[in-house]
Amino acid sequence: MKHVLILAVLLFAGARARAGCGDPQSCVRHYATHYRVSPDFIAALIDVESGWNPRAVSNKGAMGLMQLMPATARHFGAVDPFNAEQNIAAGTRYVTQLMWEFHGDLRLVSAAYYAGDRGIALEQLNYRNPDVVAYVQEVRRLYMLRKYHIPTPSRRSFP
Repeated sequence: MKHVLILAVLLFAGARARAGCGDPQSCVRHYATHYRVSPDFIAALIDVESGWNPRAVSNKGAMGLMQLMPATARHFGAVDPFNAEQNIAAGTRYVTQLMWEFHGDLRLVSAAYYAGDRGIALEQLNYRNPDVVAYVQEVRRLYMLRKYHIPTPSRRSFP
């Protein structure tokens, strides 16, 4: 029930948030600010997920800038996942839900964004999949670089 309520609030707020924000960076700033998520974190996710290619498609079928799976895109309101604004709006709503679920822990949010929230919810910080670990480290490295303009030595330097 809690998830349904959170989703309803996010979708209602999302309907008011649509702004025709133009370029993807402006959309990131707009939706991240609207949902109170760090724009630098959303941008770091996009850096890793698609390299800012709005037409990107993964081998698993994830689409667009934030590499949303079709069901996730629909669930969070993206009718056209290749539309940059819809993709960023839906992806940011998804990140917002993960932030609630994982109490703002960006490591767990990143891991859940990559691997799905069910497995990460069970394992918390004990996830061992090397792909998940590498993903979380890369998102963190790029987030730190964007947020603090600090180049980090390597992705292996973070826990």
